[in-house]
Amino acid sequence: MEGNSREQQARKYLEKYRIMELLNLLTSHLLFYQPNKPREYLISLLERLRIAKITGVAFPFFMDHTNIVSMFEMMDSGRKGSISFVQYKRALENLGLSTKEEDLKDDGNGITLDKFKDEVSRRVQEIWSAF
Repeated sequence: MEGNSREQQARKYLEKYRIMELLNLLTSHLLFYQPNKPREYLISLLERLRIAKITGVAFPFFMDHTNIVSMFEMMDSGRKGSISFVQYKRALENLGLSTKEEDLKDDGNGITLDKFKDEVSRRVQEIWSAF
């Protein structure tokens, strides 16, 4: 019983401080940039995160506007102007901006480029600002 309680406490702690999201984003940065000195890079990234939070400047994110558009266009191979909800959910998971357990609602309309960009930007801002 005590082990289960300890496990629940650990899970609550990780959720409260969004530790898994932070680790996912840090890992994504490492894999995207593949710096020669990963420890120093992570320290620098966390320092930039701290400065961004204090000053209100943009949070560091490895994907800029053109990368997000390119990602959307790869998923929209038929050039319909929208992607499926399944593609959208999978993209958010791959970017570390959602978990498989998150209950996203499908309105049945498909996801447009504007909605995709807005949601990625909103989620990045939300996750970084939590730290």
